[in-house]
This record gives sequence, C-alpha cells and structure tokens, in this order.
Amino acid sequence: MIGILVVTHGNLGEILIETAEFIQKEPLEQVKPVSINITKSVDDLHNKVAKAIKDVNSGDGVLILTDMFGGTPSNLSLSFLEEDQVEVISGVNLPLLISAVGRQKKGALASTAKLLENTGKRSISLASSILNGAKR
Repeated sequence: MIGILVVTHGNLGEILIETAEFIQKEPLEQVKPVSINITKSVDDLHNKVAKAIKDVNSGDGVLILTDMFGGTPSNLSLSFLEEDQVEVISGVNLPLLISAVGRQKKGALASTAKLLENTGKRSISLASSILNGAKR
C-alpha cells in the first residue's frame, strides 16, 4: 500500500484528511498530515517530514501531496524525492486526496503519481462553464 503524506502550511493537511474521512465515512489508512510552521528550524521541519515518511511507508513507497509548488512544504518534500520510493505532487485539493486514497493499493508509485497529477488538474472547474454545457 502506498503511504500518503499531506504536507502543508498550517493545518490545511489535517483539515483535508478530516474532510476526506468524513466523506469516506472511515479513517484513512497510511495517510498522515504534516503541518509546516515556518517559525521552526529547517532541520526540525526536515526531521518531522522524515519521521512521517517512515511512519506511512510499508515498502510500496510514499506519495507526498503539498499545497503549493515553491512553498516551504513543497521545497522540504522535494528533498526526499527518490525513484520508486518517494514522489511529490504539488497543488493538493480534496478530490486529489480522495483519489489518491482510492489508488493506494492499485499500482506502482510512479504510475499512480502520474495518474493522480492528471486527476488533480481535472478536478478544478469553472462552474459557469460546466453549467453552460462545456465539457470537463
């Protein structure tokens, strides 16, 4: 099973996970938030992410979902990139997290990450366009 970390500014990851659990009506397995407080030292934050990776990794790799490319959570997470072991997707949203949870047992880390990148992009919609008949 692919482990999932949601590494974000403040408690955004915690809230996304809580909301996904509410929608799924059950606790998420091998999914953990990492809240980044920029008042902490880089070493402390790095250690916090490293520990969380170990906590959710069952041997099938870890997918890290971050809130914004170029932000501290993303930059910290990028330092853990490792082929077939750790992958990072920036721009986490609720549909992406729910899709990631649904794919934890369905494939290799690299192919799952690529599929989820596309899922995340497709989950953003301009409502007025959809209501006016535009295809998603």
